[in-house]
Amino acid sequence: MSNLICPGDYIDKSLARGTDEKVWLGWTEQFRSVLSSGRSRTFDEVAYTLKGKTQLLRITCTPLPKKNAQGAVGGTVLIEDVTQDANMQRQLAEAERLAALGRLAAKVAHELNNPMDGILRYVNLAMRAIEQEKLEKPKEYLAQCREGLMRMMQITSELLEFSRRTRTSLEYVRIEQIIEDAIKSMEPQADALNVRILREYGGNLPAIRSGNLFQVFCNLTKNALDAMPNGGELQVSSRLEGEEAMVVEFQDTGPGFAPEDAESLFEPFFTTRAPGEGTGLGLAICRDILEVYHGRITAGNVPEGGSVFTVLLPLKGNLIANS
Repeated sequence: MSNLICPGDYIDKSLARGTDEKVWLGWTEQFRSVLSSGRSRTFDEVAYTLKGKTQLLRITCTPLPKKNAQGAVGGTVLIEDVTQDANMQRQLAEAERLAALGRLAAKVAHELNNPMDGILRYVNLAMRAIEQEKLEKPKEYLAQCREGLMRMMQITSELLEFSRRTRTSLEYVRIEQIIEDAIKSMEPQADALNVRILREYGGNLPAIRSGNLFQVFCNLTKNALDAMPNGGELQVSSRLEGEEAMVVEFQDTGPGFAPEDAESLFEPFFTTRAPGEGTGLGLAICRDILEVYHGRITAGNVPEGGSVFTVLLPLKGNLIANS
């Protein structure tokens, strides 16, 4: 923070070095207008870049009035670095926006669930009646309707899950057991796609609070299977990363993804699948759950082909059992 009383041209040159003159014009003129008006003025979140580093400044100019006369003898310029505060405010605003989105998603999903369930029941009843009459075309049309309804119900179900902040079981379980339970739930789909699942679990891994990690590993397994519709191999491994973290990796032999999409993959509703083949919520849910553990998830391509999703879980706090 700086509190300066100095000639206007010096301030102009100092601030002009790191600020965009197209936005802020000449600082000397800005300060002269404050002195002539006799009123203080504050410039919020002025981006100041010097040596490749950008900071956000709050600049307050206050005139010093003459005693027993109009006008000002000069003024003070107060410069504050508000970068941290501004970033925190933006993060809070983003968190509030996502929370509002979650509440809206839950409301929409609840409103759609009941009528869709009723429509699906009537479609099924109509199909049974048509089957008895052996009418093939109407049966085909209704089958298409049912497929679309099932797709919509899947989307509303995932919207509800994305909006939900409650967590499930907090019992301590071996990480490889949680992974195994998730893989076994997806094995019928893997067999149907001719995908071989390999395991490589590191030794001496501590027990962990299970929470919703089962769902994380289910989603990552499903994501890998979706990337290999014509068969392939999924390698699932776990290991300790030094003394500070546990790592779980899901590596597939699919086509991979565009490098520029590495971060977007975890955004809600972003999907690389063809229209109608993915909701774009599975990986967003994974990231949402892992944030509770102060963990993170990243995505990358492997040189020999395919992609790898890496889950990092810190070994601290109440995450790990004492035994």
